[in-house]
Amino acid sequence: MTIRDLPTGWQLYEHSLQKRGDSTFCVVRGSDGEKELYVRGKTPFSGGEAFAGGDLYPLTVQVALDLAGIFPWLTPQRIPVERPSFGFGDRLGLATPGHIKALGKTNVFPVLAQQSVRENARTGRTFAEVLASAIFGAFQEGYKGGFGADADHLKQVEDALEAAEIGYTFFTCDPSEHVVDVEKLSGEELRERFSALSRSDEWRDEYLDRPFAISELGELRFTEDALLRAAVKYGAAVEFAAKMYRALSERIAHGFDYEVSVDETDYPTSPLEHLFVARELRRQGVEFVSLAPRFVGAMEKGVDWRGDRDQFKRELHAHAAIARFLGGYRLSLHSGSDKFTLYPLLHEQTHGCWHVKTAGTSYLVALEVVARNDPSFFREIMQLSLSAFDAAKKSYHISADPARIPQIDSVSDDELASLVEEHDSRQVLHVGYGAVLGQFGDKLKKVLASHEQEHYAGLARHLGRHLRGLEVADERV
Repeated sequence: MTIRDLPTGWQLYEHSLQKRGDSTFCVVRGSDGEKELYVRGKTPFSGGEAFAGGDLYPLTVQVALDLAGIFPWLTPQRIPVERPSFGFGDRLGLATPGHIKALGKTNVFPVLAQQSVRENARTGRTFAEVLASAIFGAFQEGYKGGFGADADHLKQVEDALEAAEIGYTFFTCDPSEHVVDVEKLSGEELRERFSALSRSDEWRDEYLDRPFAISELGELRFTEDALLRAAVKYGAAVEFAAKMYRALSERIAHGFDYEVSVDETDYPTSPLEHLFVARELRRQGVEFVSLAPRFVGAMEKGVDWRGDRDQFKRELHAHAAIARFLGGYRLSLHSGSDKFTLYPLLHEQTHGCWHVKTAGTSYLVALEVVARNDPSFFREIMQLSLSAFDAAKKSYHISADPARIPQIDSVSDDELASLVEEHDSRQVLHVGYGAVLGQFGDKLKKVLASHEQEHYAGLARHLGRHLRGLEVADERV
């Protein structure tokens, strides 16, 4: 019997067939829909179950890490300096094969393991489980092109160190809790807050009456008001980002990718504020590879950007010029899902030096599959998402109004999938994932397993559209 001659009801994932020495490894799926790792020959794992002349192993975190030890291309890597990068968030742990299909022959470097502490809390997953899902997905597809692992939106040093222990290569510091809303301060309050900062005198000497000659922009100068606003708004955030970076540097000897994200704030990051943040990070020895400013306009979850496109282009041009002036780090677009209006501008203005993060859009692709194949279950998901909306929306920038969503019972089965595309229902579904996975997670995964190829095709099509907009994908993807 060859390894392809599995018992009736078992499926072999052909692309996963790999050899090491006298042993053969592959992913198989049983009649119950559960996937396992099958090994024939000498096995390096323990706890397997004898099966068809070999051994079966559950897809656990430990098996994933051991598998990566055998096949080095399954170990997370740092982002190559010369390539743009794209984060594929996966809230279900099922999407990596579809994400890999979306890549096609692009030059973009994929971050296949990407999830935030907030998402982990709502999905009931851990950084280790997120990484394991990416490893098994890459192995299933026989993908050897390299990928990153991003511990996203880190607000606690301890969480960053936890991800470091597991083997993550990319760490996104979110110091938003340390950002001060200076728009609410009077002039007197602003001056008092600035004077209380330990480095206020140093910053006056460093930034006032000093031109910053940026060839693409001319001279940028800080007025006293601009300096006070930048320092009070972001001074503590920079200190926190530096603290997290130093802690990671002490723990990781071989280097890592570090991103600083100030995007989750109420007001945009001005070019001068960007200059202050990035320059202060550099002065504190923080070697960051990307920075996520808060861009102008409505950067909401799961929908396209809205705002003045000409203003966005002008400010993006300034942000990109500052990034090149200070050392060529990437500009990172957070809430990057479905921002089709912005992708060509981002690629053009950054000269292809960008990072884009997506997450919830892949979950929405999964819900489209459910809507088409199990309408009654989708109705349950929609109702639960609506009931959880008030609590779920608090930590996201969205503008959905549930009152504008039609009564779910009035929508025909054939029209249900369109709700995933409409602004209000799309955002309600987008943020309701925690409640849905808590109550229906197992059932949702079973439906997707029953329509696995449709799920992968939907992901390849939708994420491929993102990459085409960024001008890095073949039109056929």
